[in-house]
Amino acid sequence: MSAPNVPYPRQSPESHNPYVHPQGRPPISHPNPWLVRFPLLVGFGLILLAFVLVIMLAGYEFLHHDEIYPGVSTVFGVNLAGMTRQEAITALSEQFVYDSQAAVTFRFGDQNWTYTAGDLGVSLDVEATVDAAYNAGREDNFVSDLFKQWDMRTHGYVVTPVVIYNQTEAERILTEIANNFINRPTLDATLTVLEGRAVATPSQVGRTVDVPATLGVLRQQMMAMSTISEIPLSVHEAEPAVRETDAAAGQINLALSAPVELYLGPGDPSGKGPWVALPDAIQQMIIVEPVTQADDTASYDVSVDLDEARAFLTDLAPELTVQPVNARFIFDDETHQLEVIQPSVNGRILDIEMTVAQFYDAVFAPDSADRRVQLMFSDLPAQVSDTATAAELGITEMVVQKTTYYYGSTSARQRNIQVAASNFHGIVIPPGGEFSFNEWLGDVSAETGYEQGLIIVGNQTITGVGGGVCQVATTAFQTAFYGGYPIMERVEHAYRVSYYEEGEGAGMDATVYSPIVDFRFMNDTPYYLLIETYVNTGNATVTWKFYSTSMNRRVVKEGPIIKNQTSPPPPIFRANAALSSGQVKQVDYSVSGADVYVYRTVYQDDQVIIDHEAFTSHYVPWADQFEVAPGDPRING
Repeated sequence: MSAPNVPYPRQSPESHNPYVHPQGRPPISHPNPWLVRFPLLVGFGLILLAFVLVIMLAGYEFLHHDEIYPGVSTVFGVNLAGMTRQEAITALSEQFVYDSQAAVTFRFGDQNWTYTAGDLGVSLDVEATVDAAYNAGREDNFVSDLFKQWDMRTHGYVVTPVVIYNQTEAERILTEIANNFINRPTLDATLTVLEGRAVATPSQVGRTVDVPATLGVLRQQMMAMSTISEIPLSVHEAEPAVRETDAAAGQINLALSAPVELYLGPGDPSGKGPWVALPDAIQQMIIVEPVTQADDTASYDVSVDLDEARAFLTDLAPELTVQPVNARFIFDDETHQLEVIQPSVNGRILDIEMTVAQFYDAVFAPDSADRRVQLMFSDLPAQVSDTATAAELGITEMVVQKTTYYYGSTSARQRNIQVAASNFHGIVIPPGGEFSFNEWLGDVSAETGYEQGLIIVGNQTITGVGGGVCQVATTAFQTAFYGGYPIMERVEHAYRVSYYEEGEGAGMDATVYSPIVDFRFMNDTPYYLLIETYVNTGNATVTWKFYSTSMNRRVVKEGPIIKNQTSPPPPIFRANAALSSGQVKQVDYSVSGADVYVYRTVYQDDQVIIDHEAFTSHYVPWADQFEVAPGDPRING
């Protein structure tokens, strides 16, 4: 094996290091002396520099230990650097003029009020501001304070002044402005009626200064230290509910401008009126009421209380009412038809509501001609029209008739019988209606055709108008009695009268004396009842006929039964100045007293509808009565 091919001889590493001793020991070195001393010098220099800086800073701090650091000033441009607290206080006190020179103007419309900031409670807290300036650069640790002092010195530092804003003063001023010049209550328009005239007062929009809102704006101005500012006052307005009353006042004055007259139409037969509502009376009727509109505002509505007018017309109505007049008929016994002997006449009744409506319109009418109101009437149709037929009324036959006798009567009594009977001829009583003798008889007087005759008043027979009427009443009673109609009222005479006992006997008479004593019966059938009356002067008879539709009634009479008869009293003599001495005139005749009983039973077909009905009459004994000349010794009555 051959040796490796090595181009160069192998050497040790040490053979290439010039500092390595050939035998392997380190070489001997000789260092530079400056390189050994430089770090020491640098360290000493730094220490010296730090000492110098500390001395300088200490001197700077000592120099300004009681002063405001350089670079410090205020927003007013006052340089406070180097000043002590007292010097700074003096300087700021002289330079702060904001409270006296800054002006604030409050404005409302064309009104304005100007105050200085000081008036409004603005003042500078000088000591607090100086404290802030002095403490600048003294707040934190030493190092940070040094940097801040350097920054203030190089760039400056503006201290914000400590301004005191006493809002109580501003609030007091605003409240005074509001109360003295702006605030006012909301007033509705009012309406008053004085001495017949309506007086309207205008409304007023209410105003209230919003003091807190205005103070908020003012506070912003004060904090910004604005020198001149104008602040519109914040004002809230409140609209009145009732804005105007002029229209209502006009209506009232129109209503009170003149009277309102109520009158009857031309040619009215009553001849009454007119009636006048004076303005004073109208004023009492006026009603004024607030009315709320859709927009929540209100107005006054003027109307008239018609209750008083309605009450007046209600009281007036009866005397203006005209009752209708039913037609009067006679029954033709051959044709069985009705013949009109008196046409029907419609009546009238005051239409209160229609008249009241016209009155209401007249109250507010501007034209005096329109302030006259014609009373309005409604027709009262006759219950029985002259166009009615016998079939419609159910009048088909005569159902009963009765005749009484009056022969021997004076001419006056005969005349009165004819007049009285004529008042009932042809009248019609409706089904269920009540017949009243006095109602149909009417007024008994000389003006209505009656003459003077003998009449019974109290315990004597005297001369009076209407003697003989009871003959007609007695005939009516007997006809109703035998017709089977219910008798509602019947009164006997005071004493027995021979006229009325002819034919039927005692206890079948009826007396009347309006309005106290009446004769009444009821038409209890479903048909109308026609009454015809006839006076036969030749035979001295009075006849009543009832026409209707027969109910198949049959009347059974029992009596008269006479009891308790008493003798007449002694004759009565009365003085009559028209008689001469010795003349005697007999005016009445004696008759015995008695109690008389008559009974009636009424059958309808085979059924009893009125069972043994009693008609009791008590007649007093009656004396002969004479008239003699005054002074006659026989006078006793």
